[in-house]
Amino acid sequence: MNDSGPAPSPIVIAGAGIGGLTAALTLRQAGHDVVLMDKARELAEVGAGLQLSPNACTVLNQLGLLDDVVELGYAPGNLRIWSGKSGKQIGQVRLGDFVRGRHGAPFVVIHRADLQQALLKKVKDTPGISLQLGTELTNAKTGQSGNLVCTYQSLDQIGTLTCKALIGADGVWSKTRRLIPNHKNAQFSGHVAYRSTIPIEKAPKRWQQDSGLWLHKDSHLVHYPVKSGKELNIVALATEDWQDETWSAPVSVELLLRRFHDWPTESRNVLHTPDSWLKWALCAVDASGPWTHGNIALLGDAAHAMLPYMAQGAAMAIEDAAVLAAHLPADVDNIPAALRAYERIRKPRVVRIQNTGFRNAKIFHMSGVFAAARDMVLKSSKPENLTARFDYIYSWSPA
Repeated sequence: MNDSGPAPSPIVIAGAGIGGLTAALTLRQAGHDVVLMDKARELAEVGAGLQLSPNACTVLNQLGLLDDVVELGYAPGNLRIWSGKSGKQIGQVRLGDFVRGRHGAPFVVIHRADLQQALLKKVKDTPGISLQLGTELTNAKTGQSGNLVCTYQSLDQIGTLTCKALIGADGVWSKTRRLIPNHKNAQFSGHVAYRSTIPIEKAPKRWQQDSGLWLHKDSHLVHYPVKSGKELNIVALATEDWQDETWSAPVSVELLLRRFHDWPTESRNVLHTPDSWLKWALCAVDASGPWTHGNIALLGDAAHAMLPYMAQGAAMAIEDAAVLAAHLPADVDNIPAALRAYERIRKPRVVRIQNTGFRNAKIFHMSGVFAAARDMVLKSSKPENLTARFDYIYSWSPA
């Protein structure tokens, strides 16, 4: 961290989550001084596990973080697909060495807190990045010089800072997004996720090595090892109305088991194992909406929060950071045009992947004859062919 402070006109990033931390590093690599603000006094874990496919790992490798991520996470050999009705395996997707050989980077599952801490350590060790916690961006206006003047509030003061550009990486409920004309607010999707982790030895043997995806009517279950294979991350997802006053809340295991009452005994026993569960409303931001305005741009969930049914939320934020930095070299002379180019390049890919997530939500939660047809296709497909269906996602790398 640079004790002498940033240059007079840095790039300001609002939000120090996965996308904001990555953007701070990529923009610093591009030659910019960076001020990274977050309203939290301490960066704590939000959520549980996440999946980093080769497209995300390629960016992390360029930042010198891939070895740390691989060590902290876990590289499953396969994704095994199970029937949440019969309990039998109905398909398999090759990961592991097959994906690394095909795309030149691994597929890693990792606890969100571990990835955040790896990024945070790199940020703190990088001169030219000023991390300001307990500081919330409240407004930004164009000054007389053409630069932005950002207004922020910390614990003890309200201040202003002149900057080249403002990057909103402040999540699904982004305040920066309000500065973009015609922006679209996040919308509840009608889906919820119950999240928890357990020690790996408490899981059934067939759950302990590969990732798992269980499909059932109006619900599905995802699990994979994290913490270097020492814990199992579990996410139970369902179509459900949201009645609580907040968008995430603790929930009793009894309520969860009532929701998954018709699942196989093995699955219900695992769902009964954690000491606590956290329930999240799954909200989305339409990726086809505006991302930029003048010297302001959105990144990650602030621009395109998506359902986790393609497991690309974190990966898209990491990709955004790499492409944003590529469009903002240190000598950039027209920042609004550069940000528009970033949006123009990124939007088609992100819209396509967001739509894939919406489509998967319907496929995963099928019932009756539609579920039977889906299962038949999965049973008859070669594992390598199922992996190849995602080549357009996994083969991406920064230009």
